[in-house]
Amino acid sequence: MKQMTYILGGALLMTLALPAQAQKQVNDTTVNRTVVVEQEYNPDIMDATKVNVLPRVEEPAVSKKEVKYDATLVPARNVPAPVMQAFSGKEAREKANPGYARLGYGINGNLDAVADYQFATSENGRLHVGFGMDGADAKLDMGEGVEKWRSFYYRTRAVVDYRHLFRNLELDLAGNFGLSNFNLMPFLSDSKQKFTSGSFHAGIRNKNSELPLDYRIETNLLLYQRQHDPAADGLQETLIRTLGEVGGAISDEQSVNIAFAMDNAFYQKGGFKNVTSIGLNPYYLIDGESWMLHLGAHVDMAFGFGKQFRAAPDIRAEYTFSDSYVLYAQATGGKLQNDFRRLESYTPYSQLGQQLDATYEQLNAALGFKASPTDGLWFNLYGGYQNLRNDVFSLWYSTLTEEELLLAQQHTSNVYAGAEIRYSYKDLFGITASGVYRNWDTSGDSAYGKLEVLAFKPAFEAGLQADVNPIPSVRLSLGYNYVSRTKVDGVQADPVSNLYLHGSYELFKDILLYARLNNLLNQDYQYYEGCPAQGFSLMGGVAFRF
Repeated sequence: MKQMTYILGGALLMTLALPAQAQKQVNDTTVNRTVVVEQEYNPDIMDATKVNVLPRVEEPAVSKKEVKYDATLVPARNVPAPVMQAFSGKEAREKANPGYARLGYGINGNLDAVADYQFATSENGRLHVGFGMDGADAKLDMGEGVEKWRSFYYRTRAVVDYRHLFRNLELDLAGNFGLSNFNLMPFLSDSKQKFTSGSFHAGIRNKNSELPLDYRIETNLLLYQRQHDPAADGLQETLIRTLGEVGGAISDEQSVNIAFAMDNAFYQKGGFKNVTSIGLNPYYLIDGESWMLHLGAHVDMAFGFGKQFRAAPDIRAEYTFSDSYVLYAQATGGKLQNDFRRLESYTPYSQLGQQLDATYEQLNAALGFKASPTDGLWFNLYGGYQNLRNDVFSLWYSTLTEEELLLAQQHTSNVYAGAEIRYSYKDLFGITASGVYRNWDTSGDSAYGKLEVLAFKPAFEAGLQADVNPIPSVRLSLGYNYVSRTKVDGVQADPVSNLYLHGSYELFKDILLYARLNNLLNQDYQYYEGCPAQGFSLMGGVAFRF
């Protein structure tokens, strides 16, 4: 038993001695080599360099304000330019005052009355009402050996319109009433004339910029009656006019649009035919930083009366350099509907003996240059060619028993060149000068002679006006208008020559006194064929802002 114990104890001692012997070994053998690798701890922190670096600060850049000018030249409907300017005035109205009223009277029975007020019905709604009346009652010189004409002409206008801005669209409603009461020249068959008009308008316009398509549409009911005409007494016109446009943006600079117009005209008395006309105006617009290109066309169709199909270009281009210098070109045209309203604006004294077709501007091509080289100075130079189909003119028609001044039509054209310049210095001084020369011609098969068609066309039109505000309460305007008529076969009508002076004085806050002096040189001339203008005239009154 003791022997066995000694054997087990010796085996245990040998087992404990082996690890101790291995730890005392210093040199590695060729077979077993231990390699110890030590690496410095140096961790990389991502974006550590950004902790104490401030973000880059960009200097604010102020973009220059884009200068846009009206490149539209004188359209056909303004040849000759509508007048009755003797009864119009220019007053400065402050936006803070919702109401405005003016009342004036002068020699020759000159009357000027205006009332206007705008109500804020809600945060997004505005109601506007307006009234105006002007006219004169004077003896006009009809020429040597002819008795003076006791002429009167009074016009009354009233309007009510309402605008409301919804979230995505704008609603526009309006109603208008008009009355023109006057007498014709004493040797015409009818001595008096009266035009009565009324209209109702409703339209909507898109205000949601997030929609893929932009749109606007309106409809108008236009009523008009002429009291005396050789065609018929009490001739009435009912016109339903629908206008609209829809378009979409291709990019920030490009868009495609199409505008349309439809007139449905109905007539009572006179044997006039009802007319339906449709006009389309598709166009493509590129509006870049320094240039603009408008490519389109006018396509017009008529049913019931007049030429059925017509087309005209609608092309405009502009190039801007040095911020405020613009070169532009255009080739435009389109229909000018000869409804009763337009005929009154052309001339109220000529009468209707027959139904008139629409005047069509076949082409109005022009080149021009406009610029604003310095603050307060602006000028425009242009020239071009205009072709009008069925242009309107006044024609004397005489029989053994009566004489009439009727409206007729003929093809005309003119080459023109013009210039306009404006300069203003703060609110103290401003001057405007303009002039345009036209060389007229007529063509087409017609029984009318060249003298009849062109005798009253404007050959040269010029205007000069200086506005002075020496003190804040005083405004003065001195101007001169000149219009020479086309000379045909050595015959030329007397030119318009009107030197005028207008002024106003703010007597108290929002109370102004004003005066107008027209035809200071007391010249004999005619704005409308056969109708002499007044001689020297003076009118004064008071204006209120409230």
